[in-house]
Amino acid sequence: MTTAHPAGQAPQSVPGPDPRAAYREALLELAAADSRVVCLDSDTGGLENTFGERFPDRYVNVGIAEANLMTVAAGLARRGFLPYVHTMATFATMRAGEFLKLDVVGNRLPVRVVATHGGLSAAHFGTSHFALEDLAVTRALSDLTVVVPGDARQIGAATRQLHEVPGPGYLRLGRSATPVPPGPAPAFRLGRARVLREGADVTLVAAGPLPLLLALEAAAELAAGGTEAQVLDLHTLHPLDHEGLLAACRGRAGVVTVEEHRPQGGLGDAVTEVVAAELALPVRRVAVRGRPGVRVAGQRAALEQLGVSTGAVAEAARHLHAARAESPAQHTAAGPTMRG
Repeated sequence: MTTAHPAGQAPQSVPGPDPRAAYREALLELAAADSRVVCLDSDTGGLENTFGERFPDRYVNVGIAEANLMTVAAGLARRGFLPYVHTMATFATMRAGEFLKLDVVGNRLPVRVVATHGGLSAAHFGTSHFALEDLAVTRALSDLTVVVPGDARQIGAATRQLHEVPGPGYLRLGRSATPVPPGPAPAFRLGRARVLREGADVTLVAAGPLPLLLALEAAAELAAGGTEAQVLDLHTLHPLDHEGLLAACRGRAGVVTVEEHRPQGGLGDAVTEVVAAELALPVRRVAVRGRPGVRVAGQRAALEQLGVSTGAVAEAARHLHAARAESPAQHTAAGPTMRG
């Protein structure tokens, strides 16, 4: 577990890089260094003008046929190539989920599924493009490495490190740029959680750019009221950094998870599985709930409409802190609780 920033006021966010552009740059670097890298596209747009122009013999566009995309990738991987497949997150896990499970993960093949438009980052396209269940699916596929970079500046490192994993991988990206804290990007290590802010009272665990931004904003709001919140970036959901997670939660009043996903099967469940087994701490999940609205909205607005906001995170943390202050002995003795 690495620590990026000491306790103190959360820095004001600044515009971040485009996540897809950052990824494509990293992919080109990998392809230049490793002739086994093959790019499989599903009409996502952009790869034909980057990878396709530079490495035309290693670029294949299968069209809008996501199930076939996984099968072709599995065949190429069996022949010794390292395929990178590209589609939207909901299509990768729902439309092509069976083929991901059987052809790729079932055979432990080195296919990297690069899933863009994660969470509500394609909210303006409507509910057909929401990806709010993909992490539940991918976490359940036990041989799949699942990564959700919390900062677009870390995408290059995440891509390069995932390249070295012998089995299959799932890299969840957004669609457009999201704000990032100013200053140098914290070091990224696959499978190792990052502490972005120190705090002894409660722990906020987040995965993904906007959830992390909301957690940092909530930590600053909490600090103004006298509650110190630690913020943990749990960017690798599988394999999970058990030691780093426990170290960040031990001794706190409780844990608040923040995710751009349904509460079932995602970050909240992953954290609760560890904390409930090892620590007597309550866990509150700030996740996407209810039916998505019918109005077109931007990513953050859509997320807030569905219950994931700075205020919701801060409120959950205050509740945990107040509960321990009211009955510290009972809180210490109580077994772990899992709350929605």
